[in-house]
Amino acid sequence: MSEETKIPIGKLLRADNRQFVAGCRVKELETPALGALCKVKLDDGSEIFGLITNIQINDDGLVKQLVSGLSIPSEYTADNRYNRNLPVEIYVLAVGFQRAGRLYHRLPPRPPLSLDALYLCDDAELVRFTNSGGYGYFRHILRLEDQPVEELLVAHLAQARAANELQGKPDWYGGACQELITLLRDDYPRLMNVLNALAELE
Repeated sequence: MSEETKIPIGKLLRADNRQFVAGCRVKELETPALGALCKVKLDDGSEIFGLITNIQINDDGLVKQLVSGLSIPSEYTADNRYNRNLPVEIYVLAVGFQRAGRLYHRLPPRPPLSLDALYLCDDAELVRFTNSGGYGYFRHILRLEDQPVEELLVAHLAQARAANELQGKPDWYGGACQELITLLRDDYPRLMNVLNALAELE
């Protein structure tokens, strides 16, 4: 799918070099998922890549009024979800960027700007990103605090494994597990938590 035919899954609300938050409508929530790779294209042609770490659906005044009722007609629920601009926020962890056709697993030099469009990466982009520069972007995930890192890893690795296998790269997942073991070798409790979570993919 070309850049011209891709539909944004949201627009940025706020950002810094490490993470950014995009807003979207509920009807656009069918596509993004925890651990998915997404990107923002900057004006200079460079791109910032990130992983979705959380999707939060906030309340508003009408929702609070509706839930206080004894029963909610289905047409009210449908109108609230699909016609109104509900405050849905997608949290993204920056894990790399692309400049002049080259990918880096480093934090971007500058954050994207508010109202920049957030796009979901397709399988080809996911394979290219995960196979560029080894597994360097794992360090950004493992530095997360107050986040379910194990669940994020499982969600991301499941998607990346499937995409790599479809592209004829079945060894990618084994290499990813070995890299995680190396990175967490001095933190045995956390390593066991990660390995126990990854066991669900076997």
